[in-house]
Amino acid sequence: MLMPDGRAPGRAALAALLWAAAGAVVAAAGPQAAPAGTAQGAQSSMARMAAHMYLTTLRPMRPGDREKADAIVAQAKLAMAPYQDYRRAIADGYKIFLPNVPQPQYHFTKAANGLAARRRFDPAQPTSLLYKKTAGAGYELVGVMYTDRVDASEQEIDERIPLSIARWHQHINFCRAPPGHLAEYFGANAKFGLMGSISTKDACEAAGGSFYPHVLGWMVHVYPYEADPNKVWSTVDDDSGHDNMDHSSMPGMER
Repeated sequence: MLMPDGRAPGRAALAALLWAAAGAVVAAAGPQAAPAGTAQGAQSSMARMAAHMYLTTLRPMRPGDREKADAIVAQAKLAMAPYQDYRRAIADGYKIFLPNVPQPQYHFTKAANGLAARRRFDPAQPTSLLYKKTAGAGYELVGVMYTDRVDASEQEIDERIPLSIARWHQHINFCRAPPGHLAEYFGANAKFGLMGSISTKDACEAAGGSFYPHVLGWMVHVYPYEADPNKVWSTVDDDSGHDNMDHSSMPGMER
């Protein structure tokens, strides 16, 4: 299984197995696996997510930043053009991450692009294509995801896409659940993973888990088809299929 940032073995493989297993728990549990959509529940979820997410701060705009970002959006749109039919993406080596887990947005990830992105930035070769499910068994292409290695500096990602325009994110403070506690990745009282209440090494070890300060590398989503410039680089989840922080496809994990 490929992670959304294109990596396979090692720590990413561990996360993939966790998410796949967790997805199976959700599928088996049905709608009751998700907490009720109350204001209190939403506030609690946001607080937990904040402990597992690092999001870059918008920097002051510099001369040339907007033009550079606009050029990347144009290249992203060209990169998306051949893949309006998701089956073409699959034929070209993109693989769906957790296809059987209901998500507002699905990552179709190409391992070769993710590996190449660790060394250089090529807007024409996004690590992932972002689709939302349509009626029936189809998918609609809505955006792309670019990545960089976890130890890349903010200066490096700023050189790729200006931090005055885009806010990159990392998923952090992941506590792997001990055997027999898989269901505790989910629900209003989740303890483990990217949606869990545990966000420190000490608390994780006290609960019998395994702690990972970082699980994946840098990520940023781009939505070139949006007419509103603010939505092109949006970091806000919405009802247009934008799961910008990968919350649904990565239960209990945030970057």
